[in-house]
Amino acid sequence: MMYNESRRLKIPTLLSAFITLLNDRLGETIVFPLLPFLLERFTKSGSTLGLLAGTYAISQFAFAPLIGALSDRFGRKPVIITCVAGSVIGLSLFAITVSMQWSLLPIWATSVPLFLLFFARVIDGASGGTAATATAILADISTPETRAKTFGLIGVAFGLGFVLGPGLGTSLAKFSVTLPVWAATAFAISNLILVIFALPETLPKKSRNQLPQKRQLNPISQLRNVFSNPLSRRLCLGFFIFFMAFNGFTAVLVLYLKEAFGWTPSLSSQAFIVVGVIAMIVQGGLIGPLVKQFGETKLTICGIGFVIAGSTLLISANIDNSIPIVFSAVSLLAIGTGLVTPCLRAIISRKLNNAGQGTVLGSLQGLQSLGTFLGAGFAGFSYDFLGQKSPFIVTSGLFLCVIYLVAERGLQSRNNNLGNQS
Repeated sequence: MMYNESRRLKIPTLLSAFITLLNDRLGETIVFPLLPFLLERFTKSGSTLGLLAGTYAISQFAFAPLIGALSDRFGRKPVIITCVAGSVIGLSLFAITVSMQWSLLPIWATSVPLFLLFFARVIDGASGGTAATATAILADISTPETRAKTFGLIGVAFGLGFVLGPGLGTSLAKFSVTLPVWAATAFAISNLILVIFALPETLPKKSRNQLPQKRQLNPISQLRNVFSNPLSRRLCLGFFIFFMAFNGFTAVLVLYLKEAFGWTPSLSSQAFIVVGVIAMIVQGGLIGPLVKQFGETKLTICGIGFVIAGSTLLISANIDNSIPIVFSAVSLLAIGTGLVTPCLRAIISRKLNNAGQGTVLGSLQGLQSLGTFLGAGFAGFSYDFLGQKSPFIVTSGLFLCVIYLVAERGLQSRNNNLGNQS
């Protein structure tokens, strides 16, 4: 009887967590490839696009520690309901803003739509603890023996999000470029209804923690702790630079495809579908055997090489050959990031002792979010003032810096091992 009761509660819990994780990705992957087309009535500035793309990330960076602490103190369900509700509000405001006719506004009020779009992204990012809270729910209902299997849902949800999001955007954008945003909003509303009525609380009151001190909730303080650890400092710097560079130029990629080659919303979304499929194949099936064969350091360097090759290929395209060249380039980018992301995380994890691992690994998402914001802003500025191809050229130089940091760290470890053996 207890087994049946546990199973009855576990199914809606797994479903709620999975849909929440999927919603977290869909909200981004549906909208992101369409941003330049959604914004063209308001601005053609690459800087504005880059800042808008990075606003979600910096808001998430600022609020993620607080959301995690609140879920440990008050339980998972009220926090995840609040986060999904914030996602609904943010997406709804964004959809309403891009759908309204603003041509009748007086000149002094022409910045109102952009203000609302930025405000919508701030709301969505500030409540972007849905993935972290959903992951905590999966941890609550798992045993140490089944945790890896349960966490497999995270990879499935994120992979599906990267494929379904652009696919849905491609299909709906044929009718209206704003329709995909409304679809993302509808999915978020469905997610909210599900977690309100189907999700049970998974964190017992006896297991809840007191809220930490304000200093511990400061994301800057957490990053200071990361870089104070000599075992992980160089690698975490490489991790930060990689995501600043990669997420920076991808923030202006669709704008580049639109303005340089006249690509449509549908064609741009199809490129992201290719990225999602390849990333699923690499991270879902190939990464394990490849790590056993070559090791994380070699695969990280190789992955960065793929990314540099993809960036170089992008700037070699012209209007006549853009489709085959760009699809080949984004395929290389997908292979590269599919290798770098899990391998670099694994390298950092192996360099730490148990006492320092939780703090550093828990802050990697913060590093990624901060890097995304800074990279997107700098890439947009570079696009406007240094030329359309400049973000891809500049970031290739940053990727070379990452190779140096990772290779140097690996060389130091090898020399230490040889010294210990002698």
